[in-house]
Amino acid sequence: MRPKDWQEKDNSLVREFVFTDFRTAFNFLQEVASLAEEHQHHPEIHNVYNRVKLSLSTHDAGGVITEKDLSLAEAINKLL
Repeated sequence: MRPKDWQEKDNSLVREFVFTDFRTAFNFLQEVASLAEEHQHHPEIHNVYNRVKLSLSTHDAGGVITEKDLSLAEAINKLL
């Protein structure tokens, strides 16, 4: 099942986050980076000022959504 607030787009799980300012967005990204290292799975990250867009897919599996993506998305949701 797809994690809450994530969308499937082009064989990826995608979610956009909006924060109050750049510092808050960047602090969130630091937490995401720590989770990515723990999970040994790394998102594609796009950040502009207070907006962060994350995309998850498993390149080793041919660029599709796998359990690795679902698990990391759930962990990221818990940061909020």
